[in-house]
Amino acid sequence: MDPPAAGPGDAAGGSGWPAGAGQWHRVSPKYAWADLALNLLFDLILVAVFFVIMLSTGAEPPLWVVIVFPIGVVGLLVNSVLAFRRVKAIGYVLRDDDLLFRRGIMFERVIAVPYGRLQLVDVTRGPLLRALGLSTLKFVTASAATGVNLPGLPAEEAEALRDRLIDLAETRRSGL
Repeated sequence: MDPPAAGPGDAAGGSGWPAGAGQWHRVSPKYAWADLALNLLFDLILVAVFFVIMLSTGAEPPLWVVIVFPIGVVGLLVNSVLAFRRVKAIGYVLRDDDLLFRRGIMFERVIAVPYGRLQLVDVTRGPLLRALGLSTLKFVTASAATGVNLPGLPAEEAEALRDRLIDLAETRRSGL
C-alpha cells in the first residue's frame, strides 16, 4: 500500500514519492474504477455527439469533425487506459506542521497544506463514489490557488482524517 523506503542515492526508492516525508498513504484502488467509468462515459458522449452531427448534416460530416473526432477518441481512450496508473500516483502524508499531497504522472504536483491555514475540510460523496464506499476530502485554505481534493478515500478513513485535520487546524491557529 505504501511506497518503498528510500534507497541510497534515491529520492524514494525509484517510486517518485518524495522521501523523508513520513508514512505515505494511497487512495483506494477502487477509485480507479470510478475514474475509468467517468472517462468511458465521456467517450460514449463524444461518440453520440459525432453520430448526431453526422445524421444532422447528411451523408458527410464537416471536415473539422472528421479531424477532431479520431484525435479526441484516441486521447480519451489513452486517458482511460492510464486511469489505474493515475490513481496509483495519488497520495498524502500527515507531517508535523502540514499535510503533503501528491498527484500526477507526467506533471507531478506536490502540495503542502499547513494545518493552521485550513479553513474548511469537507467530505463529499457523489453517487458513483458512494456506490464504491469512497469519498473525496476537500480542503479550503486562505489561498485560492491551494484547492486540494483528495479523492478515493474509504468513507471511514475520510471522516477520521477530516476530524484529525480539524483538530490539528484548531491547535495551529492560535497565532492567527
